[in-house]
Amino acid sequence: MHAAHEKILILDFGSQYTQLIARRVRELGVYCEIHRPDLPIADITALAPKGIILSGGPASVEAPGAPTCSPEVFEQNVPVLGICYGLQLMSKMLGGRVDKSAHREFGPANVEVVTSRGPFAAFGRGTSLKVWMSHGDRVEQLPPHFVAIGKTSSAPFAAAAHESKPIYGLQFHPEVVHTAQGREMLQSFLFTDCKCKGDWTMKSFIEESIAEIRKKVGDGRVICGLSGGVDSSVAALLLHKAIGDKLQCIFVDNGLLRQGEREQVEALFVGRFHVPLKTIDARARFLDKLKGVSDPEAKRKAIGYEFIAVFEETAKEFTDAKFLAQGTLYPDVIESVSVKGPSATIKSHHNVGGLPEKMNLKLVEPLRELFKDEVRGVGRELGMPDEMISRHPFPGPGLAIRVISDITQERLDVLKKADLIVQQEILASGLYKELWQAFAVLLPVRSVGVMGDERTYENTCAIRAVTSVDGMTADWARLPYDLLGKMSTRIINEVRGINRVVYDISSKPPATIEWE
Repeated sequence: MHAAHEKILILDFGSQYTQLIARRVRELGVYCEIHRPDLPIADITALAPKGIILSGGPASVEAPGAPTCSPEVFEQNVPVLGICYGLQLMSKMLGGRVDKSAHREFGPANVEVVTSRGPFAAFGRGTSLKVWMSHGDRVEQLPPHFVAIGKTSSAPFAAAAHESKPIYGLQFHPEVVHTAQGREMLQSFLFTDCKCKGDWTMKSFIEESIAEIRKKVGDGRVICGLSGGVDSSVAALLLHKAIGDKLQCIFVDNGLLRQGEREQVEALFVGRFHVPLKTIDARARFLDKLKGVSDPEAKRKAIGYEFIAVFEETAKEFTDAKFLAQGTLYPDVIESVSVKGPSATIKSHHNVGGLPEKMNLKLVEPLRELFKDEVRGVGRELGMPDEMISRHPFPGPGLAIRVISDITQERLDVLKKADLIVQQEILASGLYKELWQAFAVLLPVRSVGVMGDERTYENTCAIRAVTSVDGMTADWARLPYDLLGKMSTRIINEVRGINRVVYDISSKPPATIEWE
């Protein structure tokens, strides 16, 4: 952990927005950590936070077993900001009254500023603020020594503050984009009440990480599995900057990558950054393991096992290796610390199949404190080209789960060509950065077509393009008809084996982003 940095502590009561609070705080240049709500007061004191934020949560504070925090949180002489559930819990614990609302309030509301204090310090009395509500309970009576600093037509205590201490509560969510001036509210709390300086930058992160990596690794060698994705690429560049040729990257070409991916990775890491890289051509091995396999889960397992086998064989060549680098990010780490309690779900593409135990290597996870947008910031600081930093996510099993049938070389070749056209046209349209993902899927559906004067009976290609903030939910992208038309015409004309193109207009949920 970065002990030198001022710290904000977020106690997580299970809100879907907790990670968003953390990202907003960090965007303002202040380091923060998410911890479980029942963190003992001794641990809180040891972390020496400049301020504490109590997140929202789906529970009712009146429900049996509702999550709570140590009452001593409010006695630390540290500013506290309770958001939604955080306000209700604070009110209940300090002697106020919370009841079920007559109706659940979900959506936009207007809060009138009663007093310019705390989160409202930047706004004059009587200012109307557009905010986002999402709650079923409401505070009916404030605790002793608390006053209302904001109200709505239906909630007299939409925002509250202790009359003399920097303890505040908001019934709405300042972290979501629908709260128009939420950034200013968090800013006031962080810089006026918590006296933060805003010393968290990706430049300072890189400097500190380099020192930490050098100290941890010493004379040992580090092996890093490079996938070509943003996380592993940034981790590799950061490690290389820290330890130079003591880093050994391994890139497995499983034949399921995008067109030109292997060449791109080699050009960037070997040609441009001079990173030691061993490329393993395992295309035939993976194709053999996938022969006749059409069930999506069976495909994933076969690919996972084969990857581990190839990686282990290669890693054994480097007998002096003591560490394995992984591109674990903060969201993977905090899956285990939320109100829901320890979680065993580590994303399979980060947890490389238990390699550390088998290979007796210690883990190095240089990005484990960062969110995805921060990782991209590190990549920019390290000189990574924008086309790599802003790349759309790509599934671990690659194109195997975009060929909706068993895998053959011929089907992979057809899909690669179609997908390349989708990528080219989305980039040319200027819409690439507005989309979360855009790709082609090869369907096991053949239909009759006419090309020239000849009858054809060939495959259908589906185009999928979605917008999303984090991939948890997604909406189908309203691409211009001209763009869809251009992609369709090019795919049908240029890719032998496809004579029909369809566009997927399903949102997640109920559909998923990938087809398998």
